[in-house]
Amino acid sequence: MLKRVLLSCLFIFIAWTALDLLLHRFALASLYEQNPRLWRPVDQLNVALIYIVIFGLIAVFIGVYQILVRPKSLRAGIRLGAFMGFALGISAGFGTYIHMPIPFALACGWLIGGWLKGLAAGAIIGKLITESKDHS
Repeated sequence: MLKRVLLSCLFIFIAWTALDLLLHRFALASLYEQNPRLWRPVDQLNVALIYIVIFGLIAVFIGVYQILVRPKSLRAGIRLGAFMGFALGISAGFGTYIHMPIPFALACGWLIGGWLKGLAAGAIIGKLITESKDHS
């Protein structure tokens, strides 16, 4: 079971990194460029904090699935991922939009990105962390 949890962590990290690359470097790049004063320069980013946040969110996804989801299945993982991804996406996108002058399109992009990342994480944990019928 520990091996499956650790593999889930790794695969979620890879999936989220790929999605973040596509989302932030390509799909939303022009919106970031239109508002340069809102963003820290790359050399001022706290890389350690970035990884703490990423792995903290991965731990929450896996922890909620492990503790609260029964039975564990791909379908259950995707449902959880869709739900939590929407919650994270709406809070990141529109929570930020409420307090900062980001473009509405960027808030929508963050919402969609959060939802997609949640779906990816849910699919990964749902596929890798399952219960055998004997242990139900």
